[in-house]
Amino acid sequence: MTDELVRVYVPATVPMLGRLREEGLVGSEAHAVTPGLREWYAEGDEEELEYVAFTRAAQDALLLLRDDPSAPRRRVVVSADLPAASVGRADGELGSSAVLLSGPVPAGAVAALHVDGAEAVEDVAAAAAVVREALAGDPDAQFTVDGAEDHELEWYDVTELELLLRAAS
Repeated sequence: MTDELVRVYVPATVPMLGRLREEGLVGSEAHAVTPGLREWYAEGDEEELEYVAFTRAAQDALLLLRDDPSAPRRRVVVSADLPAASVGRADGELGSSAVLLSGPVPAGAVAALHVDGAEAVEDVAAAAAVVREALAGDPDAQFTVDGAEDHELEWYDVTELELLLRAAS
């Protein structure tokens, strides 16, 4: 019997993508469509729920950028399909999409890569600088973060990883 696969959205940075093939994507936190998210957003269909989880992963990518000032100022989200046994619930809070991963995401599990385009760099840099203040409730900081969220992340097939790394660095 095969294990059911769960689509997860893992926040990342460009340097983390650079290590994907050798080490896998190392990060213990991700987002997915969880029972708490389904219950909170009962009217949403599967695509809408996945978009919420994806968007939250993009927000968490801002935190990673804040903590790594040398990384290119582009949010990265890695969509991956992992065995359900390797994905645990981070909390049972209503509306939460947070999940915990039991280990690195192997390159073979990656379904797609999502990265900000060059036109988003300035807004993403500004948002990364104030993301913690926004999370603490600062309305001006939230306005800046919203500016970054106005940019849609570009979609890349995993076979385009090397091309993407050259373009995003």
